[in-house]
Amino acid sequence: MSDKRNSHSAHCCAHQNRGGPREGPRVALAHCCLLGAIGAIGALLLLASCTSTAPPRNINDACALFAGNDDWFAGASAASRRWGVPLPLLLAIIHQESAFRADAQPPRLKGLGGLPGPRPSSAFGYSQALDGTWERYKAATGHRGADRDDFASAVDFIGWYVDQTARYNGIAKNDAYNHYLAYHEGQDGFAKGTYRRKAWLPERARRVRQQSERYRAQLARCEPQLATLP
Repeated sequence: MSDKRNSHSAHCCAHQNRGGPREGPRVALAHCCLLGAIGAIGALLLLASCTSTAPPRNINDACALFAGNDDWFAGASAASRRWGVPLPLLLAIIHQESAFRADAQPPRLKGLGGLPGPRPSSAFGYSQALDGTWERYKAATGHRGADRDDFASAVDFIGWYVDQTARYNGIAKNDAYNHYLAYHEGQDGFAKGTYRRKAWLPERARRVRQQSERYRAQLARCEPQLATLP
């Protein structure tokens, strides 16, 4: 890949004086440099896509998730124990928020002329935590080096947030439905009932509850074996 990164621009510059009779050397050179820049940008984007962490193939099966990612079970189990939050709920929120994609972000809004515009929020990573909420988590827990694209950090963040919600909003920690509503709307938003103005959100919360229940049934089969892994 690296050997071919600049091949297009080199080829173009080698032929910069072969334009038509109306194309002087300066025009040809400018055209060449433009194509070279586009090629370089494309190569960088391709490189970034190749180095990003690919999501698991089967995100609907908790046992398959952990079998394919050896360190995820240790991180998720530690978060579950630390915050007293059911492991299936932690996974179900990640399933809904990012589909286990480390670099997940909200799609960009449409800008002028149909060009890509800004993103609607700063949500990023497995947990889709916002910038401000992530900074609050790091300050509260002392995890100054936590990263949103690190699974262990993200699942610990969710555990922390669910624990805070349980305290602030009085939601039982095994209530996946209401915890997702609060996760999406924020603790103050949940208290104000802002989710009631979003007809689509309760259905999404029901899907999180159902996924949590599926994960619970699956983990009943494989968690004992996973717990024995080094």
